[in-house]
Amino acid sequence: MYDAIIIGGGHAGNEAAIALAKLNNKTLLVTGNLKMVSFMPCNPSIGGPAKGTLVREIDALGGVMGKIADKTTLQMKMLNKSKGPAVRALRAQSDKLEYPKEMLKTLESTRNLDLLETYVKKLYFEKDILSGVVLESGEIIKSKTVIITTGTFMDAKVLVGDQSKSIGPDKQKASIGLSEHLREIGHDTFRLKTGTPARIKRDSVDFSKMEISTGDGFIHHFSFEKEHLRVLDKEWPCYLIHTQPKTHEIINVNLNKSAMYGGQVIEGVGPRYCPSIEDKLVRFKDKPRHQLFIEPESRSLDEVYLQGFSTSMPHDVQEKMVHSLPGLENAVIAKYAYAIEYDAIDARSLWPSLESKHIENLFFAGQVNGTSGYEEAAAQGLMAGINAALKLKDKEPLILRRDEAYIGVLIDDLVTKGTREPYRMLTSRAEFRLLLRHDNADLRLTEYGHKLGLITNERYQRFISKSENIYNTIKYLKSHFITPTEEIRTYFDNNHLMKIKGKTSLFDLLKRQDIGFKDVEKLSDKEFLINNEEKEQVEIKCKYDGYIKKAISQAKKLQKENNIKLPKNIDYNKVNNLALEARDKLNKIKPLTISQASRISGVNPSDIQMLLIHLKKYET
Repeated sequence: MYDAIIIGGGHAGNEAAIALAKLNNKTLLVTGNLKMVSFMPCNPSIGGPAKGTLVREIDALGGVMGKIADKTTLQMKMLNKSKGPAVRALRAQSDKLEYPKEMLKTLESTRNLDLLETYVKKLYFEKDILSGVVLESGEIIKSKTVIITTGTFMDAKVLVGDQSKSIGPDKQKASIGLSEHLREIGHDTFRLKTGTPARIKRDSVDFSKMEISTGDGFIHHFSFEKEHLRVLDKEWPCYLIHTQPKTHEIINVNLNKSAMYGGQVIEGVGPRYCPSIEDKLVRFKDKPRHQLFIEPESRSLDEVYLQGFSTSMPHDVQEKMVHSLPGLENAVIAKYAYAIEYDAIDARSLWPSLESKHIENLFFAGQVNGTSGYEEAAAQGLMAGINAALKLKDKEPLILRRDEAYIGVLIDDLVTKGTREPYRMLTSRAEFRLLLRHDNADLRLTEYGHKLGLITNERYQRFISKSENIYNTIKYLKSHFITPTEEIRTYFDNNHLMKIKGKTSLFDLLKRQDIGFKDVEKLSDKEFLINNEEKEQVEIKCKYDGYIKKAISQAKKLQKENNIKLPKNIDYNKVNNLALEARDKLNKIKPLTISQASRISGVNPSDIQMLLIHLKKYET
């Protein structure tokens, strides 16, 4: 018998499987095609706004996505460099062939982990207790826990024009039967839709008509273990173009041929933040053009990805659309675009640990929970794997708070609010985003990773050393002062800096926007034996000191509410003076804390007060 079986070898399933196996659990990963583990059926990239921070958090907890992204990158760029640290994000163009290869190597070399290439038909129960899975062959494999990470494969249907086929992404076999089985055992499902653009033969593109977009020179890294970083002999650029009036004319004339607008019965709701090009034209009629990026897919492929141009138009219309774009007049389409519908579950049926409220020891992670994106999937997979491992040891689950991690925001949003469209992680969703920065993910989460056993002692000691260096440097800056001597005034004049009027601490000096750490080093006449990452941390903590303190104060208030637990078995029908909508929502979602209850749509402050009164009676 296995300790855990993971269904699905996408980004979620692989993180879950590796975490469980590393934590000394006998683990089985079941997937339809081992060569396609962590495949990228859509955008060949990792990271971006908020998503890049998710990857850093995954790595800080001991996950693998950041390491493999570093190892297989074609280009890296830090986004929003001119803005504040709360919105900066790393994005990498990944080699879509190398990434799955590296992931498969990692899976195959992970002790305690078995791999099986087949499909799961349904879950297996003994005396109403989840006890494993039933394969499509009818074979039963027993397990103590199961994690479902089927991505976009459950009852998947590919749509192009007026044609539809029951297949998964990139012509893989769909998972048929499991979705119906989940409904039978109490999990509601609903249809979602996403899509992918055409791939173009690279040698048929005229790049001279496009604006080049380069990376930053491979100086960045997702993983805090930098030995995984790939250094290429050349950087693979992206290119920027825009849709043309002719493009819009072709789309509008043929709109009735689109699967989305042409009469096909489409049940799935598409992604709000990554719509198809025809959807963009319908929703944003006032925009004269839309930007598109030509992105590399792999150094081993003569194909590029047409970012921002997903569509479900028939192939002949796609040809005309592509040929209307600058530099693509003679483009050869290697793979046509398509839309895909699939089943997802209502994530409000899950506890914050990602365990099912209906079936004990059953966990869900990834796009099956209604999210979009590889990064959101990997983050959930890691947390589901961690919590399944903790459940196997009869330990409390790890539930990250909203002020601790974007992962905490992501999961809390899903299980508390649910979603009716593919959920995408955005910086605007995080009320404590100044605390949840790209640069400090290790300072926030490495302690958890080490306590779990996913972070080695060697790495943990490096983390402790970094933390101490930052703390001691800030302590020094607060306790050392400079005065406006002639030498100091000359330095300020020569560097066109605003002068100080009196005795000033180095900490207060570094708060100023015109002063950098290099200035402090010269003015203090001290050599700080810390690296550039540590200097960056010190500078951010100084410059944003007031804002950070305010955010921490607000987070502590939330934490107080988070510490007020709600019993799992509470009957909200017996709570006096609750609004009817609040009563219904609370009975359905079963929040674990007052804080979570307050974030449920339809639960008002007056309802929270009634809950607090009821709890006092409950305790007595």
